[in-house]
Amino acid sequence: MTNYDVTVSTGNLLHANTFNNIYIKLVGTDGESNQTCLLNISGPLAFNTGAESTFTLSCTNSIGKLLLIELDKHPVKVFPEDAWFPNKVEVKSPEGQTFNFPIYRWITDSEVHRFRDGKALLVYEDTHPLGKYSREKELTERKEDYQWHVYKQGIPHCIKAENTGSLPLEVHFSFTKNIESLFTTTRGLIELKLDGLGDCTEKWTDMDSIYRAFCCKITDISGYVQKHWKEDELFAYQFLNGINPMLIRRCTAIPKNFPVTESMVFIHGPHTLEEELKNENIYLCDYKLLDGVEANTINGKKQYMMAPLVLLQRTPDDKLMPIAIQLKQTPGDDNPIFCPTDSEYDWLMAKIFVRSADFNFHQLNVHLLRTHLLAEVFTVSLLRNVPMVHPLYKLLVPHTRYSLQINLMARNRLISKDGTFTKYAACGGEGMFTILKRSMASMTYSSLCIPDDIAERGMEAVPNYYYRDDGLKLWDIIHKFVKGILNCYYKSDADVERDSELQKWISDIFVEGFLSNANTGIPQGFSTVAALVKFVTMVIFTCSVQHSAVNSGQYDYVAWMPNTPMSLQLPPPTTKGTTSEATMLETFSDVNVTVQGMAIMYLLCKQSPDFVPLGHYPDEHFFEKIPCKLIKEFQGDIEIQSLIIKVRNENLDVPYTYMNPTVMENSVSI
Repeated sequence: MTNYDVTVSTGNLLHANTFNNIYIKLVGTDGESNQTCLLNISGPLAFNTGAESTFTLSCTNSIGKLLLIELDKHPVKVFPEDAWFPNKVEVKSPEGQTFNFPIYRWITDSEVHRFRDGKALLVYEDTHPLGKYSREKELTERKEDYQWHVYKQGIPHCIKAENTGSLPLEVHFSFTKNIESLFTTTRGLIELKLDGLGDCTEKWTDMDSIYRAFCCKITDISGYVQKHWKEDELFAYQFLNGINPMLIRRCTAIPKNFPVTESMVFIHGPHTLEEELKNENIYLCDYKLLDGVEANTINGKKQYMMAPLVLLQRTPDDKLMPIAIQLKQTPGDDNPIFCPTDSEYDWLMAKIFVRSADFNFHQLNVHLLRTHLLAEVFTVSLLRNVPMVHPLYKLLVPHTRYSLQINLMARNRLISKDGTFTKYAACGGEGMFTILKRSMASMTYSSLCIPDDIAERGMEAVPNYYYRDDGLKLWDIIHKFVKGILNCYYKSDADVERDSELQKWISDIFVEGFLSNANTGIPQGFSTVAALVKFVTMVIFTCSVQHSAVNSGQYDYVAWMPNTPMSLQLPPPTTKGTTSEATMLETFSDVNVTVQGMAIMYLLCKQSPDFVPLGHYPDEHFFEKIPCKLIKEFQGDIEIQSLIIKVRNENLDVPYTYMNPTVMENSVSI
């Protein structure tokens, strides 16, 4: 007889255990074992949560190199059929070889489930008939489980699922995350002790009342914002390091529809506006994407959302300062250009309308579309087209964790007909999809790759741009890691070209995610290793670094409503000298809109109890020596970068923490 030592690891998730009988069959190149019930002295505790149990399985002869295992479970008389979450199975052969079979999924029925050896194999390397059959069967089942759906025309397609119960179990939240996900904005209001204000449709009557609501939870940054929100320096700083660092660009010529003249603006330093343009010290934020979008009606009142243009200057002391604001795209007598030399409230109101426009632009374009919706596209295509044994699956699946369920919840709770965002944001309703469609039509591949994006926006030299500094460094760290992993498997460009599963993955992304729009520059296929490495780097960066950059600071900058109003309910002034504090309070959103916004931002920024930081892989998918070594190097590079950020932040009045890799999620999971 020939003995195989079989070690089964059950997951640490709540209710991962089973009291059912577990059966296993080993399948090798020279034969297979009998189906064997796994029994040992631990009895029913062998498959308890977190348990690691070893069994001996005997065969008449050696069955050769192991290809796959078959697992199934059956209830015993005293226990009903239950669900089981095995992590992996390790088998030691009589020849001394160790084979690992990663699983990491729920088994809920009595069907036979097949799992491949953990060694990564490209499709053309998987030559054994059993390997080919298993690969094809897995993808056939996955294409049934993960179907594309058109939620709205003109935006990326998503997974077909009506509710979280209809999602495949393998992409469900953990029990802990599920409990957390039961939090609604009502629960957020309760946690913030604002539940008594959630239905109040009255206006704010004074700033002290707004402050009392704000005081329910003050972070270090939100407290700083509340104290300094009127200041030009903080207003400009947020274009660099706030929650939307993606819009600002160097201005090479004043736009024709923004007729700023030398006499209008105060230029810091000895130069003229024209000279500062030539010196590359003038920057522009243009919200033309919002032009003409129908604003929401909230509490029965029409809301207002502008499409402003903002001109900023890099001053001689290396600060960024606003020098002109026009609140609508078409110049005219009723559309004045506001400047810092105007009256206090004229200038402040202009900045408030810009900040409100920025909130709506950020939420739909920068946050929802460019991180959440793209992460879902990358995930669905991966699960449909790439089997578990493929190195790309092993590399990317940790960065897809929870993304499908969190997006489905967002569609059902935030942007649905009765969703919180639909009800309380200026762009809620049909305006939301107008903005999404416009954003989609203007999105490019280069804008998703931070080195290209920074260069295209001319933002290489502006000082104190920590989003750029941290982002470029993390891009390089991820790129180095991805290049190392993929070079292990793709030895030449020809290897990439003949990988049919890889080509189907990118083709699905191009068609379903980018709607076959060649103008985006998104690859329709891969012909080189370098092109593949860049794209996969972008995917990981988008799902982790970029999402953290545009999500994690939302409460910090939105909690103090005057700094970033979700909506405004009076139009902007059409002439100068007509504003006051009373005008500002009349313009601010109602009490319920303010506190509902605070609750949403609070929940979106709340770290999950089962948070997994960038570069951490609690589920083992790679077992080969070189990839495991590269993962450790990746983690080391991340730790060093985290330390660099912490040291820098010690000297900043406003620390920039949103791209600290040790506190950002591996995936879009919140």
